[in-house]
Amino acid sequence: MTRTPARPFRSREWFDAPGRSDMTALYLERFMNYGITPDELRCGKPIIGIAQSGSDIAPCNRIHLELADRIRAGIRDAGGIPMEFPMHPIFENCRRPTAALDRNLSYMTLVEILNGYPIDGVVITTGCDKTTPAGIMAASTVDIPAITLNGGPMLDGWHENELVGSGTVIWRSRRLLGAGKIDEEEFLRRAADSAPSAGHCNTMGTASTMNAISEALGMSLPGNAAIPAPYRERGQMAYETGRRAVEIAYDDLRPSKILTRESFLNAIRVTTAIGGSSNAQPHIVAMARHAGVEIRHEDWMEHGYDLPLLVNMQPAGKYLSERFHRAGGVPAVMWELLKAGKLDGGQMTVTGRTQAENLEGREAKDREVILPFDKPLKERAGFLVLKGNLFDFAIMKTSVISEEFRRRYLAEPGREGIFEARAIVFDGSDDYHHRINDPGLDIDEHCILVIRGSGPQGWPGSAEVVNMQPPDALLQRGITSLPTLGDGRQSGTSDSPSILNASPESAVGGGLAWLRTGDTIRIDLNTGRCDALVEEAEIARREGEGIPETPASNTPWEALYREKTGQLSEGGVLEFAIDYRGTSKKVPRHNH
Repeated sequence: MTRTPARPFRSREWFDAPGRSDMTALYLERFMNYGITPDELRCGKPIIGIAQSGSDIAPCNRIHLELADRIRAGIRDAGGIPMEFPMHPIFENCRRPTAALDRNLSYMTLVEILNGYPIDGVVITTGCDKTTPAGIMAASTVDIPAITLNGGPMLDGWHENELVGSGTVIWRSRRLLGAGKIDEEEFLRRAADSAPSAGHCNTMGTASTMNAISEALGMSLPGNAAIPAPYRERGQMAYETGRRAVEIAYDDLRPSKILTRESFLNAIRVTTAIGGSSNAQPHIVAMARHAGVEIRHEDWMEHGYDLPLLVNMQPAGKYLSERFHRAGGVPAVMWELLKAGKLDGGQMTVTGRTQAENLEGREAKDREVILPFDKPLKERAGFLVLKGNLFDFAIMKTSVISEEFRRRYLAEPGREGIFEARAIVFDGSDDYHHRINDPGLDIDEHCILVIRGSGPQGWPGSAEVVNMQPPDALLQRGITSLPTLGDGRQSGTSDSPSILNASPESAVGGGLAWLRTGDTIRIDLNTGRCDALVEEAEIARREGEGIPETPASNTPWEALYREKTGQLSEGGVLEFAIDYRGTSKKVPRHNH
């Protein structure tokens, strides 16, 4: 049966170029060298790109090298023509000086591919932290039908009959090492055991968070986010995603019809309910800005802060991805929010149906892992937004505030939620590691560890370094956490209630630039204030001393990134790129 697309396919401008048979011949000619036929390319079926993010240097996404065959099968069976192409790799654990450089680079390269090649729709393969926002940002810029497919988390990790979650086990074992309770070999064994299979982090780190957010936005099929990579359902999801990619191409169901302000507010709500990564903040803002949607600083408090934590999963809880998937995954969490009147169910999704329609009958199957809305793991579990004389914006992930931390810092009678601490300031992570055990700093439980020079400009790229642990001497006394503050980020797998993503950062003259070790910082979680108790005249004098030195750019991209990228409060995007949206409306001119 011949189908008529809702909007003419872009690929026709290449392979059936009106009045330019010379150009059609040129475009067709080289595709022939691997065996595809002219009839396939000229038959009028949509060409569906498969944005391949898997490679040997992106192990979290490597499963997509296998899943691509299932995506291809789905595309073919639905009447499309698949074309696979590589994305710029992103690997959080190994990329130096930080993988944050690569989100915007991957975005840029994907925009050029989707805009400049004969692609009518695209399956964006995701997994590791920044592959999801990079892909969705690019899909918004070009605005062709797009759908995301997560490669899935690893199987649950076990070490000596104890659940060990990827990433989270690193931070917890690092504290045990510092306290002298384990040696370095045991540290490595625990880390290795947390990664038992193909897939991305099996905790609710940034990878799981961002793929959950893709579901919340309506950019992936329901249930996609949490299926473990080795499960048979993962290949089945790949096949169904390929099929659906063809349908949205025919229907012209583009990101601009899905990514609304309400869908992004849904994403903020879901982030709270799942105990999502603090990295969700810059990524959600970045995706929203590229979609032409404003997310205000206040939105994190107005729409996310007062919601409960429903998912009992590390680092905020106990369990890992396998059990979360079996409990019902992201749809079960969204079902709870919808039933409580806390989710906008009218938002369109890539299924062609609304969120409310997708969520019918999705109640959780395991109430130890996904709790009822009215019996949550924790009340008021969203990101707390703070400001003060040290920064205009920062966030604190409240779902990981432990009882020990709350008792030590937030429970003084008459001053609940308020504490003061002596600042210990570090210029980057090397400085922290070199000096954290220096007895001359006299670090005790009344201190706050501060790291600067770790934002988009200072690092460059913004590094996951704010989740600093106390010195060994305190760990040996049983003090496992201190308040921490910084203008960088922290791992989504960290259980530290840090104040982070502080903007403006020290490298552009933010308040952390003039902060000094020994200053007292007052934090009031009730009013959302964080201030150094320093006289205005003294602040002015220190500002006159200039900004702390940061490393020089080491590559051309680092230099360009620094020149064009904004602050974490605004998503850390390439500011000039925000002006480009819906580029697919204009087909690029011929190349000869």
